[in-house]
Amino acid sequence: MSSPGKDEWPELGELVVATVNRISEYGAYVMLDEYGKEGFLHISEISSSWVRNIRDAIREGEKVVLKVLRVDPERKHIDLSLRRVTNREKRDKILLWKRSKKAESLLRSASQRSGMSPEEIYEKAGLPLEKSFGDIYEGLEKAAREGVEVLLEQGLPKELADMLTEVVKEKIKIRVVKVRGTLNITCTKPNGILLIKEALLKAKQISIPRGTDIKIYVVSPPRYQMEVTAREYKEANAILKKASEMAIDNIVKFGGQGTFKSD
Repeated sequence: MSSPGKDEWPELGELVVATVNRISEYGAYVMLDEYGKEGFLHISEISSSWVRNIRDAIREGEKVVLKVLRVDPERKHIDLSLRRVTNREKRDKILLWKRSKKAESLLRSASQRSGMSPEEIYEKAGLPLEKSFGDIYEGLEKAAREGVEVLLEQGLPKELADMLTEVVKEKIKIRVVKVRGTLNITCTKPNGILLIKEALLKAKQISIPRGTDIKIYVVSPPRYQMEVTAREYKEANAILKKASEMAIDNIVKFGGQGTFKSD
C-alpha cells in the first residue's frame, strides 16, 4: 500500500532492502523488496576487502541492505553496493523496513474488517499518518497507546478511526514501564485528613502526556505509594518527580509536611 509502485525507481544513494536471488561469478542478482525490480551487486561492491569466493560473503535468499549506485530505467538496470553501507545505516534501514511492513499488515487487516479497498484505506488513513508522523506505523502505534483521538486529530472519519484503533489495540503490543516511590505526608490540623486527600488529588491532576498514568495507593498513613506508567523510564521518572513535588508543595502550603523517596 505505502510501498513504491512498480513504475517507480529508487534514487541514487538511496538505501534499499533486497533479497539475493541468484549468484554468479561476477556478482549477485537481487530483488529490491520495496520496488519489485531486479538489481545487480557486482563482486567489487560486496566488501572493502578482497572476496575470494562470493558465496562466503552472501547467500541466496538472504536479506541485505544495499546502496543504489546507478539507475538506468531505459535499460532497466540498477547497480548496487553492499560495502558502502555502514552498520548503523543497515540497522536503521531494516528497522524502518520492518515498521513499514507492519503498517501495511495493519492497514490490510483494517481493509478486510471494513470492506474498504487497501487503496482507499491507505488514502484515508495511511497518507494522513505518513504526512503527520513521517512513518505510518508511528501513528498507528501512538493510536494503540493513546486512543482514537490520535486518529481523529489527523482528520480520519470517526467510523474508520474507531475501527482502526480497535485493530491496532488488538495487534500492537505496547511496551510500558512503571516507576514507583513513597510519599510521607502529614498534617496535624483538625481537617488534616481532608487536606492530605486534596494534596494527593492535585498530584494526580497534573498535566501528563496521553498514554501515561498516575496511581496513588494508601500503604498505611502517613505513607502513600505513587506509581507512574509511561512509555520510557525518562518520561515516567519526570512525571513521578512532578507529581510528588506537587503533593509536597500543597501539603506544606496547607500547613503540613511531606517527603518523597523513589523505590
